[in-house]
Amino acid sequence: MKITRILILLFCLAAPALAARPPAKILLIPLDDRPPCLQFPVRMGQIGEAEVVTPPIELLGRFTEPGKPDAIIEWLKAQDLKSFDAAIVSVDMLAYGGLVAMRAHGVDDRTALERLEFLRELRRRAPRLKIYGSSVIMRLAPSGTLENEAYRANLAKWAEIAADPNLRAETAALERKIPAAALDDYKRARARDLQVNRAAVGLVRDRTIDYLILSQDDAKPRGVHVADRENLIELTKKLKLKNRVAVQPGADEVSMLLLARALSDQYDFHPRIKAVYSSEKAAAAVMPFEDRPLRQTVSFDIAAVGAREVSDEKRADLLFYVYASRFEPGNAEKFAAEIENRLDRGKQVIVADVDPKGNVQGGDESFARLLAKRQLLPRINSYAAWNTAGNTIGTTLPQGAIFALAKARFLESDAARRRVLTAENWFTFHRVLDDFYFHTIVRAKARDFIAENKWNNLRLSDAATKRVEAFSLELLKNNFRELSDDYFGGRFAATNGLTCRKPSGLTLELPWNRTFEAAIDFRLECQ
Repeated sequence: MKITRILILLFCLAAPALAARPPAKILLIPLDDRPPCLQFPVRMGQIGEAEVVTPPIELLGRFTEPGKPDAIIEWLKAQDLKSFDAAIVSVDMLAYGGLVAMRAHGVDDRTALERLEFLRELRRRAPRLKIYGSSVIMRLAPSGTLENEAYRANLAKWAEIAADPNLRAETAALERKIPAAALDDYKRARARDLQVNRAAVGLVRDRTIDYLILSQDDAKPRGVHVADRENLIELTKKLKLKNRVAVQPGADEVSMLLLARALSDQYDFHPRIKAVYSSEKAAAAVMPFEDRPLRQTVSFDIAAVGAREVSDEKRADLLFYVYASRFEPGNAEKFAAEIENRLDRGKQVIVADVDPKGNVQGGDESFARLLAKRQLLPRINSYAAWNTAGNTIGTTLPQGAIFALAKARFLESDAARRRVLTAENWFTFHRVLDDFYFHTIVRAKARDFIAENKWNNLRLSDAATKRVEAFSLELLKNNFRELSDDYFGGRFAATNGLTCRKPSGLTLELPWNRTFEAAIDFRLECQ
């Protein structure tokens, strides 16, 4: 009896501390300032009760204007590093100033490698800080700009075939169409980037970086990138780092994968996930802009978030529905019905809608509308459908895993429950609004508007950008109202135990003066 009283007393003393548990604090050095690299992980962190802290946006650059690595390093030095639970660091931002900067040789090899050495100082300053790194394997094509518009396609084709000895004549013909200086810059950038990739692996070996993702940016099954990728795989094997270094497709979404992994490690939460594909044909196919079958991309990302892949549904904590069959009649209805069935049986479900042709790079209209009209969107853990398979999977999977963690660990008080569920519903609503309504519907009309005005879609002037933003926002407002009714109407309150006002304050900007990405924001208030 005495022991029981002591245990009860200890529990009562501990209860206030548990209730006041501070959120996780994550330091993020993003790949660049685009929404998927900055807005998404910051918002996604809120689902897991995590504060994601980033450098001031003016240090991150903008499109062809590189970020400011040296200023970011000084900003890092000024932080109380011991107050953070983890750091997620883009090697490419630290070394060159971001993704676009790493595709050109604007930073010499020595400077890039010297900047990377700061991570050793970061480790010395905060020896207990978990450091998660990402380093991009350079893609085939250079960034699309007005300056390289005349030869960019030829350079991309050269990069695809140059490594094939049977295509030397075609390679030579392409070289004659590419400015010598441009080809030389491309080769030097690729060689430098490989050095930095290898140096990042070295930082894992000496335990400066705890976990690293080497992500293959847009590519194909063949090309000059294959030798770089295999070089890195061989190095990882040689150093026996396969459990701490992943080589996989992707780029923009990697910070979200690492965020999910950081929280998974911090809370020792490693869910079992079963992938369910819309067809075996789709699972085995190589998706556009990637170099591996879809099934491999899914498996890589499940491991990356700290989860375990299982084949038996009975053992799965989460079901990951991967839809890549939008051109197969009747598949959308069948897949949506199966998702609803599993939700009705109490399963947690993650949804990815992958564009198998790469000509829309947004959500499938039939599938998205089915999920909305059946009111499945507020019931699933996550949804995404933007650009490549890697981008889509690498967004929905970490959101789904983080929400599963939140449901298991963070809903102990009404206040925490309200915070988590508001953040979760904001993010899912945002994904549908952005990935389906903007990318599939509004973006196509915006590009027609640009063509009618004879503007250049690769890089709009500031004045043209303002007009396209206003045009796109007016279109999106109608979709915003439609989705608000579908998402928050009907059974929402009963299903979620949450009452939300209709979202308001919709804004839309084109941060890189093009329609490829949009910074969409709005307010959501729930109680």
